Amino acid sequence: MTRKDKSTRFPSPDLVRAVLKGHSGLGIAFAAILYLVCLTGTVAVFLNEFQRWENPDLPRMESFSGEAAQAAYLAAMARSRAPVEHVFVRMPQDDRPWPMVRIDAEDGQRTTWAADADGRLVPMRQGWTEFLARLHINLHLPQSWGIFIVGLTGVALLSSLISGLLAHPRIFRDAFHLRLGGARRLQEADLHNRIGVWALPFHVTVSLTGALLGLSAIIIGALGLAVFQGDTAKVYALFTPPHPVEDVRPAAPIDLRPAFAKIARQVPDGRIRYLAIEHPEEQGAAVMFEMEDGSSRLTNADTYAFDRAGTLYYVQKAANNNVGQQILGSLGLLHFGWFGGGTIKIAYALLGLGLTYLAAGGVNIWLARRRDKGRAAPGWERVWAATVWGQPLALCGAAFAALFTRSITIPIWAWGAISLATLGMAGILAVTTISRSLRLATGMALVALAAAHFMIFGAGDGMALVVDGGLVLTGLFLLATLAGSLSLSGRKALLG
Repeated sequence: MTRKDKSTRFPSPDLVRAVLKGHSGLGIAFAAILYLVCLTGTVAVFLNEFQRWENPDLPRMESFSGEAAQAAYLAAMARSRAPVEHVFVRMPQDDRPWPMVRIDAEDGQRTTWAADADGRLVPMRQGWTEFLARLHINLHLPQSWGIFIVGLTGVALLSSLISGLLAHPRIFRDAFHLRLGGARRLQEADLHNRIGVWALPFHVTVSLTGALLGLSAIIIGALGLAVFQGDTAKVYALFTPPHPVEDVRPAAPIDLRPAFAKIARQVPDGRIRYLAIEHPEEQGAAVMFEMEDGSSRLTNADTYAFDRAGTLYYVQKAANNNVGQQILGSLGLLHFGWFGGGTIKIAYALLGLGLTYLAAGGVNIWLARRRDKGRAAPGWERVWAATVWGQPLALCGAAFAALFTRSITIPIWAWGAISLATLGMAGILAVTTISRSLRLATGMALVALAAAHFMIFGAGDGMALVVDGGLVLTGLFLLATLAGSLSLSGRKALLG
């Protein structure tokens, strides 16, 4: 073949290289999303604790009366600039010892307050916790698209776990075989496989529930097409309480107190978890109570619904839930570890760190394999190091920004700016410099974050002190790993 023939070949070698580079870029981008979802999910296990950390001065209580709930929800409605569609009142819980009132208005307004024991609304900070929750659930993208993308990461993670098991038939036999201190690729592969096996039930649970939560709209739509000729409302009716008879005539806000009195007689030993008020200023208004039944089941909430006249028109006992209701009620609890108290949360956080390592480790192995084969991709190595070590710093920056504002906007901008700045380091610094400098910055920032929080808010809540202590310990751990890697580099230089 002549030189001219080679130059006119289609696709040309330059085009092939460009396509392969773009393919690698897409893979890195999706891996970065998967890593971010796993990292934020690990932190979100402590969402309620962080909410107390943000609001150490809020009044704490064990119960919230019907009179106080009535006053709080009316006060919340009075502050709405548009007609209110729904009001949600969350009662005090062990890990969040104050009531919360949220209104959903017709113009899209969604506002949340805390309340004191008399039902007076109290402003609350939730810039950091709302930022974190939205980042994990929908990546701060338009909700339908963001949730769909996050759901796909659950599918990708689950398929990676299954394919990894099938591709390594000796993975269980070699469950405790580690080749540490040798070639980087073999060390990364062994750690990747061992962590995958040791916590396999957790990994499958989290990825499966994440996929189901993220893709629920598509699943509901498919069921509606397959069973009810596209009527998704009939699918939702299988799992949720029925709506009251529609009556849109205007009326005074529904009075919650008769329903509170009746629920107290109906379930004298029950504990209200939350209540939802639907179309409170219409004749067809209704209020639904979710009551803990005292059992140890994950789905342990009974549902009672009352119309405007205080008539009980719907009861659903958790013990009688169908399979679909049991699955739907347990997905969120299983995904975030919000059951069983603090011990389960700590276990979920540690296992979540392992899952986050798996998400990052796949790319590490791929990059190390390329280097071993003489096809190193130093540019992607720098980008990946900036992503892995830049996101903890960016999250810390968002939390720091939330100390000085009640808005979610400033934390988003802080996270975005730090994310872009750390990625910019990939163009000018070496991989080891990126890794060490970002670990140093994150460790110091975590300690500074805890110190700043204590100086601004003091010690009004013991849980806030626990969170501050956790931040300091995490920061010191990162600094210790940095010191260890520097001393190891020094020893190698002396020996070399």
